[in-house]
Amino acid sequence: MSINPDLQGRSYPAGEPYQVGREKIREFARAVKAVHPAHFETDAAQKLGYADLIAPPTFAIIVAQQADAQLINDPGAGIDFSRVVHADQRFTHLRPIVAGDELVAELHVDSVRAMGDGALISTRAEISTVEGEKVATTVSSILVRGEGQ
Repeated sequence: MSINPDLQGRSYPAGEPYQVGREKIREFARAVKAVHPAHFETDAAQKLGYADLIAPPTFAIIVAQQADAQLINDPGAGIDFSRVVHADQRFTHLRPIVAGDELVAELHVDSVRAMGDGALISTRAEISTVEGEKVATTVSSILVRGEGQ
């Protein structure tokens, strides 16, 4: 199956909210070897002016990947996940993600570029709180290898 070029410009609505918990922040921080005390100790985060633990910047990938799943699982997209290679990931933060946040992400397919019998797909996840406060934007590019690659 080939990638649907009409994906470009498509948007996927925000799904279920992601509840940011203290232990999830601590687990993620340990996994990415982030060592700042504000990822582990509430007092340290509060001394910096935050209500609770703050997540490492790349924590936003968890919420973004929930949004990406809508695209990957869309039967009309033509994406075979076994042929996907993650090519690029960028983050723009408007504020840190904090324990207690309830986050949602709306996904936008910004470009689809044919590459042989595969394609390079660039997406943008707009992450906000359930109240509508913008928190971060992630931009991702995936290469979907063609059958002959």
